[in-house]
Amino acid sequence: MEAIVSYAIFEIKIIDIFIAFAIFFIIYFTREFILKIILKNLRLLASKTKNYSDDKFINILEDPLKFSIIFLGFFLAENWLNLSSFQNIIKNIEKTLIIFILFWILHRTINQFSFIFTKFSTKFGKQISSDVENFIIKFLNVIIIIIALMTIFEGWGINVSTFIASLGLIGMAFALAAKDTAANLFGSLVIFTDKPFKKDDWILTPDVEGTIESIGIRSTRVRTFAQALVSIPNAVIANSAITNWSQMGKRRIKMRLGLTYSTKTNQMKKILVDLRRMLKEHPDVHQDTIMVYFDQFEDSSLSLFCYFFTTTTAWAEYLEVRENVNLKIMEIIENNGAGFAFPSQSVYIEEGSKMI
Repeated sequence: MEAIVSYAIFEIKIIDIFIAFAIFFIIYFTREFILKIILKNLRLLASKTKNYSDDKFINILEDPLKFSIIFLGFFLAENWLNLSSFQNIIKNIEKTLIIFILFWILHRTINQFSFIFTKFSTKFGKQISSDVENFIIKFLNVIIIIIALMTIFEGWGINVSTFIASLGLIGMAFALAAKDTAANLFGSLVIFTDKPFKKDDWILTPDVEGTIESIGIRSTRVRTFAQALVSIPNAVIANSAITNWSQMGKRRIKMRLGLTYSTKTNQMKKILVDLRRMLKEHPDVHQDTIMVYFDQFEDSSLSLFCYFFTTTTAWAEYLEVRENVNLKIMEIIENNGAGFAFPSQSVYIEEGSKMI
């Protein structure tokens, strides 16, 4: 037994290896107990303050602390073994783990204190504030990962500047491949700042017509009236002419009424007066612009031009108003003894010297 215990591997005794493993596993299996003691004391201190930020910070530290306790077990076990032959590699691993823990804490801090970005993102409107907030958080997390990796590479003796320079051609290739993504990103910023539309708005573009279902960082989703869902890249929609029908304060009705040529002058005058009165008294007709004129002699009708607006812009309500106005127009024409014209032709047949 003494010979086995005294046996050495790479000049390290078996007994020291067992002790090192024992140190690591004791700390590993008691990490929850140690963590509870630390968190209990931290929360006790935090309870004495009225600020909730320290409570959030304790939540941030919980998982990194658990990992740090495991790292402590590794550190103590390594120090017990005194691995001088692998000292450089072990020190680099320890530096990497420390950097990882620090940047992990920073990453969790950004997520926990996201309400700071909410105050900024709400300036873009409630409908898209969550998208702006998510974009900011993701962007900062990517920056943190890049800085962490650069710091770890430097710790291992890798010249980051030379490494980045050597990736110039690869970076250029990635830049070309990601140009559409970058264009969509800038397109989303244009949409967030200019606010040409918001969720549930009815829009018309050269490519699609429908209601906005969601506005994302990469694309905007439009639900067409056929209930199909169309995803439009933000780079495309930001550079398109957008008609936002939901922003109408009133909705136009433009029509022509054709009366028969048998309509008398007095009938025409009375019809015009009745039509104008009906539109002015109609509760759903906008009173700013009402035009009713007898303006043309058509081939087979006397043409009346009608131009006015409804107070509602909702499609279903607009159709109801238009139907109601059409029925009242028919009633006015009938009450005045006139009739609507339809395309017709008169044919004259000449027989000898007589015309029939």
